Amino acid sequence: MPPLRLILLLLVGLLNLHAIPACAAERPNILWVTSEDNSPYLGCYGDALAQTPNLDKLAAEGFRYRRAFANAPVCSASRSTLITGMHASSLGVQNHRSDVAIPAGFKLYPEVLRAAGYFCTNNVKTDYNVAGAGNNVWNESNKQAHYRHRAAGQPFFAVFNFTSSHESQVTPKNGKDTFRVSPEKMVLPPYHPDTPEIRKDWANYYDQITLMDSQVGEVLKELEKEGLANDTIVFYYGDHGGALPGGKRHLHDSGTRVPLIIRIPEKWAAWRPAAPGSWVEQLVCFADFPATVFSLCGIAQPANYEGRAFLGETKTAPRDEVFLFRGRMDERYDTARAIRTDSYLYIRNYSPHRPWGQPYSYPFEVQPSMRSWFAEYQAGKCNPAQSAYWQPKSGEELYDAAGDPYDVKNLAAAPEQAAKLQEMAKLLRQKLLQTRDTGFIPEGMYTRLAGDKTLYDYAQSSDYPLERIIDAANTASTGKVEDLPVLVNAMVDPHPVIRYWGATGCLILKEKAAVNKEWLVTLAKSDEWPDVRVAAAEALAWIQEDRVGLATLKEVISNGNAHETLAALNALDFLTDAGHVPLGEAQAVVRGLSFKEPAGRIQRRLLERSR
Repeated sequence: MPPLRLILLLLVGLLNLHAIPACAAERPNILWVTSEDNSPYLGCYGDALAQTPNLDKLAAEGFRYRRAFANAPVCSASRSTLITGMHASSLGVQNHRSDVAIPAGFKLYPEVLRAAGYFCTNNVKTDYNVAGAGNNVWNESNKQAHYRHRAAGQPFFAVFNFTSSHESQVTPKNGKDTFRVSPEKMVLPPYHPDTPEIRKDWANYYDQITLMDSQVGEVLKELEKEGLANDTIVFYYGDHGGALPGGKRHLHDSGTRVPLIIRIPEKWAAWRPAAPGSWVEQLVCFADFPATVFSLCGIAQPANYEGRAFLGETKTAPRDEVFLFRGRMDERYDTARAIRTDSYLYIRNYSPHRPWGQPYSYPFEVQPSMRSWFAEYQAGKCNPAQSAYWQPKSGEELYDAAGDPYDVKNLAAAPEQAAKLQEMAKLLRQKLLQTRDTGFIPEGMYTRLAGDKTLYDYAQSSDYPLERIIDAANTASTGKVEDLPVLVNAMVDPHPVIRYWGATGCLILKEKAAVNKEWLVTLAKSDEWPDVRVAAAEALAWIQEDRVGLATLKEVISNGNAHETLAALNALDFLTDAGHVPLGEAQAVVRGLSFKEPAGRIQRRLLERSR
C-alpha cells in the first residue's frame, strides 16, 4: 500500500484540481448582468443625481459604450432579439407578448454555447416572445440557476437579471415619502410637466436604481469570492430605456438607449477597445450581443444571425447605424421603425393617427406620473413639447441626436434638413428590405398568410411583395390628400396586406378621405380579411358612415381571431373617444363577451367609463 503521506498529497492535488477556475485554459467565462427599464441614469454616465458606486467601479475597471441601443423599447421584443441573434421584426416577434414560431433550424444563443461546451444559466427572466423558447434552452433557468453548478473545468455563460428598476417599481410603495434625492431636486426631461406626482416617481426611480446597483454589486463580489473575476468577461446593460412615461415603449433615445459597461480581464487585454475607465463611441445594439459573445468564446456565428461582433477574435467593422422597431405594446397597436446613426435619429411612424401616449392600461394603473401627465394635458397646462405625447404624430421624425438629446425638436419639415431626411429614409428602406421586415403584416393575418410555414419563411418568399408593401405603407402614413387615387389602387390590390395599407391611409386622412367612401364601404362589407375590414370600418366612421363601420367592428369583435378582435376593439375604443360611436352602443358591443388579455383591458376600459 502507498504511504499515508502520498495518499494525502494525491487527495490535496485532486481538491486543488477541482478548484481551478473554469477558464484557466483558453476560453473566458461570460457574465451578463441586466437591469430592467433603465436608460443610462448612472454616475459613471455623468448623472450627478445617481448613486451607483458598484457600476461606477465596474466602469472604471472596464469601458462604457456611449451609443448602445436596445433594438426595441420593451422587454419582450428586445429579449427576442437577444435570444435569437436576429432582429425580432425579421421573425415576426416584434409585438409585445407574442408567441410566434421560428424556423426549427434557428438555434438560440444558449443552445449554440452549450453545443460548444459552455454551461449556461439564466437567473431568472425569460420573456423571449418566441414559441417554444423556454427553460429547455438553458442548463438551468430558475431562481437558483448559478454558474457554480457547472462541471469542474467547464466554462460558463451566466445571466443575472434584476427587476428593481422595472416600471412596476417606479411608484413609491407603502406611503413612502422620503427619498435619497428630494423630488424638488429632480431634473425633469422637457417633455414632462412639472407635477408632484411626476417628481416623486422620478425620485423613487432613482432610489430603485441605487437598489439595483447594490444587487449588481453583490453579483460582482460573489464572482471575486469564487476566484473567477480574472477569468470572466462581464457585461452590464439595461434591457431597454427608462421606465417612466415617454421612455419605455418609444423609439426615441429615452426608450432605446441603454447603459453598457464591459470589463475584460488582463489575460484578454488585447480584446479591449479602450483603456480601463474609457468611453467607447462605437454604435452597438442588442442584435450584436450574441455575435460578440461567440467571437469572444471562439465559436462560429450561425448563418442566420444578423448581428455584428464588436469584440473578440472575429470582430467586424463598426456599424454606421442601428435599426430600431416597435409593434404592438400591451393592448395597443402602433407600428414604427427607426434608424439611429452617430448624429441623427430618424423615425417612420406607420400609425401617425395614434398618439405616442395611447391609453395603455398597465402604466396608467401603476404609475401616478402617467395619470398626472394626462390630467395636465386635459387641463390645457402642457406646453407643445409636453402636449405632443397625447396628440397624433408626424409621419416622419428627424432629430439631431447631439443637439437635442431629449428628441423634442422634430426637424423633418425643416427645408435645410431635406437632404438628411431623404438620406435617413433611404437607409431605413434598405434595412427593411435587408431584414425582410414582417411588421407591415397585421398580426391577425399571420397564421393564415404563412400557412404551414413560419412567418419568417413566408416573408422570405415571393408571396410577400415587400417593396410594394413598403411603398403602400409609406404612402398611407404620409397622409397627403393628393395620394387618394393611389390609395384606391392599393384598396383593390390582390394582396391583402396592400389593401390593408390602402384602407389605413384613408383612416389616417379621416374626413379628407370621403371621396373614397365607395371603396371603403366595399372593403368593410365584403373583404375576406378581417384586418382589412377593420381599417376600412374605422375610416368610414370618420366620414359619416358610422352604421356600416360599427356593424363591421361588431362582427369582427364577435367572430375574429384574437388579434383581429383586438384590432377591432382598438378601433371601437378610439372611435368612442372621438365621439363617432356613442358610449352606450360601444358598451353594448362588448358587454357579456369574454376576452383573453390583452383584449380584456379594452373591454374593461369601455365598460368602466359609465361609472
